[in-house]
Amino acid sequence: MPVIGFLSGTSAAGIPFATSAFRQGLRETGYVKGKNVAIEFRWADNQLDRLPAMIADLVHRQVSVIIVGGTPAALAAKAAATTIPIVFETSADPVQLGLVASLDRPGGAVTGVTQLNVEVAQKRLELLRELLPAARVIALLINPADTVLSDTQMREVLAAARAVGVELPVLKAESERDFDAAFLNLTQLRAEGLVVAVGGLFTTHAEQLAKLAIRHAMPAIYKGREFAAAGGLLSYGSNLAESYRLAGLQAGHILKGDKPADLPVQQATKIELYINLKTAKALGINVPLPLSGRADELFE
Repeated sequence: MPVIGFLSGTSAAGIPFATSAFRQGLRETGYVKGKNVAIEFRWADNQLDRLPAMIADLVHRQVSVIIVGGTPAALAAKAAATTIPIVFETSADPVQLGLVASLDRPGGAVTGVTQLNVEVAQKRLELLRELLPAARVIALLINPADTVLSDTQMREVLAAARAVGVELPVLKAESERDFDAAFLNLTQLRAEGLVVAVGGLFTTHAEQLAKLAIRHAMPAIYKGREFAAAGGLLSYGSNLAESYRLAGLQAGHILKGDKPADLPVQQATKIELYINLKTAKALGINVPLPLSGRADELFE
């Protein structure tokens, strides 16, 4: 029975939909966990310095293919220079990261799935500004430990802020223990809104971030449905579950004998907008009809 190594920089509790979506992709290629394939899960629990050792362990176990969720895990896997096939799931551009030679012809032992969550970072600021047209200070929350994603998003959102004349202070959180201090800083900065960057740390703690935003009466925008479902005001980004389903398909094709070098990188291109009207009401915000009409789902 082939064995798949599944490594994520986040925690199992934080993205439960990811593993079920991944298994769905595997089933679509004829592989069912426990029947004709085994899966060994590894979770770094947002301690990104653990990733290299976890990759080394999966390589030592000589698994058939390694699935890496998130940009830090993908970079750690690539650095291991293993000949074991690797399937990544990332929000960043895999060509710019050096993971693959091109999207159509990855080359080497690496292929995977990419989403548009980083590319639409500017749009998140624009959507929040559409809801708060008078806002002059909108903060950005990043995880500096997730260097690649944070640096890219800072450039994108800063450019958007300059274009609309908004001041953009940058707040940092490397763990959930930093969240309270970040929200207290928002008050001191007189921020009128908050953009939460894409990253495993924030996805894992979607509910905590949504509750803090409500407690501090801070309109905020995030990247996925899980945030709006937890009480977040706005969410805009790619469907993460779909990305992991596509990763499952890629893994299944490799188990059937396809070479990663010949499997084009899949792109999860659908972008979704979610609005929590209950939170908007609690914050005293009237959501314009044109904006709510564009939403894929409204939470009431």
